Amino acid sequence: MKNRTPLEEQLIAEIKADGPVSVEQFMTSCLGDPKHGYYMGKDPFGRGGDFTTAPEISQMFGEAIGVWFATAWQMMGSPKKVNLVELGPGRGTLMADMLRAVNVLPEFAEAIEVHMVDMSPALRKIQGETLKGVPVDVHWHQRFEQVPGGPTLIVANEFFDALAMKQIVRAGDGWHERVVELDDDGELVLGLADKAVPNADVPFWARGADEGAIAEIAPQRLAVAEQIGAHLARHGGAALVIDYGHALSFVGDTFQAVHKHKFVDVLHRPGQSDLTSHVDFEALGEGFVAGGAVVHGPRTQQAFLIAMGLREREAMLKKKAPARARIMLSRQAERLVSDKQMGHLFKVMAVTDKSLGKPHPFGEPVHD
Repeated sequence: MKNRTPLEEQLIAEIKADGPVSVEQFMTSCLGDPKHGYYMGKDPFGRGGDFTTAPEISQMFGEAIGVWFATAWQMMGSPKKVNLVELGPGRGTLMADMLRAVNVLPEFAEAIEVHMVDMSPALRKIQGETLKGVPVDVHWHQRFEQVPGGPTLIVANEFFDALAMKQIVRAGDGWHERVVELDDDGELVLGLADKAVPNADVPFWARGADEGAIAEIAPQRLAVAEQIGAHLARHGGAALVIDYGHALSFVGDTFQAVHKHKFVDVLHRPGQSDLTSHVDFEALGEGFVAGGAVVHGPRTQQAFLIAMGLREREAMLKKKAPARARIMLSRQAERLVSDKQMGHLFKVMAVTDKSLGKPHPFGEPVHD
């Protein structure tokens, strides 16, 4: 008998009882099931986990983000109190690096109240350890709407890619939603829903696609983007979104699974593999705008980090470092900005209230 995960057994039982589930439902269950979801009971980061994010690669990443928010705070008129919010904070490494960087501007450091938004009890515990002793108040929330009002700065690094999306596939008789169903042996397989998707639900950019084409739509991501846009419009502030994805909407399959730092089939060990898809920044931007905010970019991570002084910070750290550490710093910087690694695949989008103006470096000529 196949060695199934607990969530796999649960999903098979549900499909036997109620029929196929959409890719969106499958992704939601795999990542967030209260008992067996991927993020609910483990630390997925670093060598012992399944993947490594930019803050875990180098302190230079978080420091650049911290400097960006210090500048944004000044553009807001330097309010005496400001919510510094992180969505999906991982181990808390990014926030710790940001807080260290903002100490160069003591007035900003004194104004900050930190809010961490994370559904995972396991990760919230790790974040608490990482941020133990920081000289600011730290609060935890399960959802963004629980963040209090007031001037707000928000960072979302590799957050939106982990929110579930749906896939629709062009068939001979129109578009059908992609589902997870059971084959003749009772195992999970990908298939198509019998009923065609109404034409009104097919995005305009996909309507001329060939048979077999896959379009990805992410209502959950758009809903959160609209919430953020509305919050910034109401209370003032700025957000920075960093994620892998594409600047413009297009047809294509980006649904992927990672297990122990290797790409695997999306149905591989449900609940124990990380599921993501690339972020459609054009669609995400429409969500922020619908909420009442203004969008700037996206720019590549390479262009953003270099404009924020990554190379200068790298040189400064190398001055005090022994030879072995200098080599490591070079490798870390290259991983963040190289064309062949994270530099072009990852994008950075800024979101502001309408009064704020265009933040650095989004007002500069684009050389991405």
